[in-house]
Amino acid sequence: MARASTVAATEERRSRSDRLGFRVDRATKALVERAARLERRKLTDFCLTALTAAAEGTIARHEALELSARDRRIFFDALIHPPSLNARLKRAFRSERSRIAP
Repeated sequence: MARASTVAATEERRSRSDRLGFRVDRATKALVERAARLERRKLTDFCLTALTAAAEGTIARHEALELSARDRRIFFDALIHPPSLNARLKRAFRSERSRIAP
C-alpha cells in the first residue's frame, strides 16, 4: 500500500500540461471509479497510472523479440558458428565498404 501512495504522490508533482480526452459509457466510468476508490486514489491519477502502464506494456511487447527454444538455439548457433562468406556476400561487403569509406 505504501508503494501506491508513493507513486500517486510522485505523479501529482509532475507537470501536466497536455490533455487527453475521451468519452466512456456509464458502466465503464462506474467500473473505473470503483477501482480508483478501492485503491484510494483520485480518478485522474488512477487513470493516468493505468493508461501509462498499458502503454508501456504494449511498447515493450512490440519492441521485444521473443524466440522459441528452437529459434534461440538456431540464432545462437549462427552467432557462435557463423556460415562462411560466399562470393555474393563478399562483393556486398566490398561495395558497402567503398561507399562508406571511399
